[in-house]
Amino acid sequence: MNTPTNNTPRITIFDTTLRDGEQSPGCSMTPPQKLVMARALAELGVDVIETGFPASSQSDREAMALIGREVRQPVLAVLSRCLAGDIETSIKALEAAARPRLHLFLSTSPLHREHKLRISKEQVLESVHKHVSMARGYLDDVEFSAEDATRTELDFLTEVTQVAIAAGARTINLPDTVGFTTPEEIRAMFQHVIANAAGADKVVFSTHCHNDLGLAVANSLAAIEGGARQVEGSINGIGERAGNCALEEIAMVLKVRNAFYNNFDTGFDTRRIVPTSQLLQRLVGMPVQRNKAIVGANAFAHESGIHQHGMLRNRNTYEIMRPEDVGWESSQMVLGRHSGRAAVEARLRALGYWLEEEELKLIFEQFKALCEQQRVVTDADLQTLMQGTSSSDGYRLASMTISDVGSRANALVELSDPEGNRVAETAQGDGPVDALFSALSAATGVQLTLDSYHVHSVGIGADARGEANLSVRHEGEILEGTGTSRDIIEASALAWLDVTNRLLRQRESSTTEEVVSA
Repeated sequence: MNTPTNNTPRITIFDTTLRDGEQSPGCSMTPPQKLVMARALAELGVDVIETGFPASSQSDREAMALIGREVRQPVLAVLSRCLAGDIETSIKALEAAARPRLHLFLSTSPLHREHKLRISKEQVLESVHKHVSMARGYLDDVEFSAEDATRTELDFLTEVTQVAIAAGARTINLPDTVGFTTPEEIRAMFQHVIANAAGADKVVFSTHCHNDLGLAVANSLAAIEGGARQVEGSINGIGERAGNCALEEIAMVLKVRNAFYNNFDTGFDTRRIVPTSQLLQRLVGMPVQRNKAIVGANAFAHESGIHQHGMLRNRNTYEIMRPEDVGWESSQMVLGRHSGRAAVEARLRALGYWLEEEELKLIFEQFKALCEQQRVVTDADLQTLMQGTSSSDGYRLASMTISDVGSRANALVELSDPEGNRVAETAQGDGPVDALFSALSAATGVQLTLDSYHVHSVGIGADARGEANLSVRHEGEILEGTGTSRDIIEASALAWLDVTNRLLRQRESSTTEEVVSA
């Protein structure tokens, strides 16, 4: 790694989840939702929270006022174009902030100068000087961003930076606005500007990378190597197009590879990462993919028999960080078709079963057969195998009918209960799935709180099926269910029953153990 130009070991984290992140299609938040998220970001240890773009909407102005009155420790920033009206609106919006920052931006690349702004280099320089100076007349903390910096001529970018510093900017952001650059290029860009812009040693340089080529985190790390000391990004990497640099990934790279990055670190309480990520997913309704680094459901899950065997011997064989350090309860040894005997035996022992060799062989054969019918084998499934009975199969879907009742939906479900009796219930909801889940809860007596829900196609053509995946909460525990059917509403019902039956089997097992103990 190149030696940084600044030996300060602290990387400032500038979170733009509430501004750039919210611009991700489908991720808009109300002012109260932004306040909830801002509280979580403050608890996480974010240094700067960008709350919005006040000149763009009344909602952003209201959000800034709400957050400013309550969130006092982090710096609160708002975005503004280099326009007098924008600046005045932004300054007014910042009145409630204990530590306000005005974040000005102006495009600098030839492509943007010619086609977006239709102005010359000289006009760019004049505007930067004029509006940064104006902003500094209102407050001390001014950040200037050269939009599309990575596609700007290096000498001109250096000149723009020099003008912004002379006008009073305290932070200079050189963003990769369209996710075009590479680590080598952005490192060299920061090194050049910092080495050649007068006054560069008196300001903080910042990087803001988009993820269009999947390089946002790598480019942000390279910018640090080049001299940047502030990283801008968002939780879960949400943002325009392919999103922003994922801040949870930056924080953990600097923690896990601390020695490589010259002891640079963030102020994150990393144990708050997963709860903060999950809060955002609930607020905007955008789940992260299961294999997402750090916060994805599979980030610390192991199904391969070889990997599970290694984990049982020493967790460092296949984990480079502790799940507890980012907010997960523990690693997951997921039992499925790729699992080996060692993992099944270890899980059975954790459940209190100690088997002789022949018994283990028999159970493992039954386990493998079960894996051909379902993707994941749970603790309750293993207990059922050990009991050698299918009496706890649980509720089965017999029929369902969904209809519209005015502006609401009505669901009628008929189930077969564990004893073979028929149970029917109806319920209304805001949509067919909401009504369906309410009816299933009424029929089974199991109340679940939905956290996330999505459906997708499995297979192609005439053989394609719909798979529903949901995450629910029950008495503080988070559970996931899956259902597959040619009808996505039926798949949704099966996913709900997947969780419900698992809970009922757990209850039955606990009751049996209590009777035996007594």
